[in-house]
Amino acid sequence: MRTWLITGANRGLGYEIAKSALLQGDQVIATARNVKHLHEKFEGFHPRVLTLSLDVTDSTSISLAIDKGVKQFGQIDILVNNAGFGQLGPFEQISEQAVERQFQTNVFGVFAVTRAVLPIMRSQRSGHIISITSLAGLKGMGGSSIYCASKFAVEGWSEALREEVDQFGIKVSLVEPGQFRTDFLDKTSVQYADTWMDEYADYAQAQRSRLDAVSHQQLGHPEKLGAAVLALVDAKSPPTRLPLGSDAYAVLIKRSEQQRLEAQAWRELSLSTDFPSN
Repeated sequence: MRTWLITGANRGLGYEIAKSALLQGDQVIATARNVKHLHEKFEGFHPRVLTLSLDVTDSTSISLAIDKGVKQFGQIDILVNNAGFGQLGPFEQISEQAVERQFQTNVFGVFAVTRAVLPIMRSQRSGHIISITSLAGLKGMGGSSIYCASKFAVEGWSEALREEVDQFGIKVSLVEPGQFRTDFLDKTSVQYADTWMDEYADYAQAQRSRLDAVSHQQLGHPEKLGAAVLALVDAKSPPTRLPLGSDAYAVLIKRSEQQRLEAQAWRELSLSTDFPSN
């Protein structure tokens, strides 16, 4: 029986991952800022679930939750960094304070929780760290520059961390969901630019209208994502990155091909900058 620690487990993808793990017979430390909703969601799974308040931007909150989780279950085998939100809108319309809030949750929160869990996994000589990014971590998208920046940061960090902790038997994977039918684009989650510029008015309004139309109509099935994450954890050699959803898969393949073709087109200039070989 494995023990999972999942952030942002109160709804959406985090909830579905937690539910899938519990239905398989594992133990879950399900965390979110609002513990009341967690109790309601998981009351039927006791005693294999421990619901705790955890704010990824608060180091004390992180430490308390992890200490309680380890005291209850004795170990943490899988960490799922899921808590996050989308700060959308054109870059110039997003204030410095809004940028900081995005990075505090989506980037520094991931770092802080992982830093707190790593000593436990090192002592176990095993573990799996999974960070939920997005197709926004695969490709920069207009109107999502700050959100993309936060996800690109976690992608690069995860690739490097994978090399650093492999010696301890710890695996690191990225899960890159496309558009799934969750509350991500709901007004209770997504944040739009907090300043207004007439120069971007048409662009920003078109983006907002397009995303409002898609909200709760996305192609991706959250419950199936939960099952896919279980398959990832069960894999003997899990991949560095796993795009989930036909849209995310298509973006990854197209992006890879575009990068290859662009590199080929500029090959001579790229290779011209080395010292002459002896």
